[in-house]
Amino acid sequence: MKKIWIFNHYVTPPTINSQNRHNIFGKFLKESGYDVSIFFSSQIHKSSRNLIKDDRPFRNESLNGITYIAIKTRSYEKNSKHRILNMIDFYLGLQKYVKLNKNLERPDIIYASSVHPLTLLAGIKIAKKLKVQCVCEVRDLWPLTLVEFGKLNERSIITKLLYVMEKYIYKKANKLIFTMSGGKKYIQDQGWAKQVDLNKIFHINNGIDLKEFHENKKKYKFNHEKFKNKNFKVIYAGSIGQANMVQTIVEAAKIIDLETENNIVFEIFGDGLERSKLEDYVKRENINNVNFYGKVKPEFIPSILSKSNINVIVGKNSDLYKYGFSQNKFFTYLASKKPIISDCEIHKILKETESGKIVEPEKPQSLAEGILEIYNMSEVEYLRYCDNAYELAKKYDFKILTNKLIKVFSE
Repeated sequence: MKKIWIFNHYVTPPTINSQNRHNIFGKFLKESGYDVSIFFSSQIHKSSRNLIKDDRPFRNESLNGITYIAIKTRSYEKNSKHRILNMIDFYLGLQKYVKLNKNLERPDIIYASSVHPLTLLAGIKIAKKLKVQCVCEVRDLWPLTLVEFGKLNERSIITKLLYVMEKYIYKKANKLIFTMSGGKKYIQDQGWAKQVDLNKIFHINNGIDLKEFHENKKKYKFNHEKFKNKNFKVIYAGSIGQANMVQTIVEAAKIIDLETENNIVFEIFGDGLERSKLEDYVKRENINNVNFYGKVKPEFIPSILSKSNINVIVGKNSDLYKYGFSQNKFFTYLASKKPIISDCEIHKILKETESGKIVEPEKPQSLAEGILEIYNMSEVEYLRYCDNAYELAKKYDFKILTNKLIKVFSE
């Protein structure tokens, strides 16, 4: 039986959130005969909860045959300094775990996943010490993402150091997995193709566990009174931050509310720094067809999406996305068997498969027109779009993606 260690700072045990890339991979890897251990930060991201409140350096727990190892890290909320220190805690804590468990059976593979690069550095360093293979997975292009969204200055010393670290990771990893399709192009554009072997680069996007989606759909019902109204529902479910551009949805709702007479209602689920601003905007502008429900537990999302008529994805228009973009919500939307409207060109597969529409980015008028186009479809055409969306979801079932992952491990 092959033993695999998965490093992901922000994963949480399935008792908190089972719908996580590495929890799902872990489940299917176990079914395929792997002995799986998942390492994560004790501080649960976007919450005040820390799973280790005493002096223990780590905490082990077995769930569904998988070992979950929480590495003690400091708590943080919105303090960016403490969040960075929390990342360093995780980097050092992983190495401390190995040091304190010298007699532990070593893994055959270390599978280290970003977002931040310190997790990948820890994976490379520990793999070298244990003389095993390290597969690094890139789910976010740091520092390019931070630069594109104004978090870092492109010319700053910190940015330059992050690029040096990034290049080092790509050189030293035994294999590289990018969740975005343009990983090779990114490395070529950076001028690193001579130092980084392009043959060790693979693409495995995010996906959906269809079996769990349908189980949760039956088990967890969202029964908010306002949501029960029999309207034509346009749903957004996800974060509400600057990069998510939910403002585009709200302004499209305003256009539809003012210029047409119909029963289209925009149902927005999620939380973030922009939520209160948008709620104030809706009240101030007297927009009557938008409802905010806040953050809901992930297991309720299938029930919510099953009541939609259209699901919407919007985002900031950025050069970053020329390398691809693999949002979890995209695959969850597809699984709901409803058409998707996206203003991101990277989702052009929706147009190609007739499972949704692509509209102009950051253009509320274009989004409103796209919604009305689907609203006015014949029932036959609409149902064809629904069926096509679900057929597309099947191609991204995590069972299929796990087989791709195992193939990467084996090559």
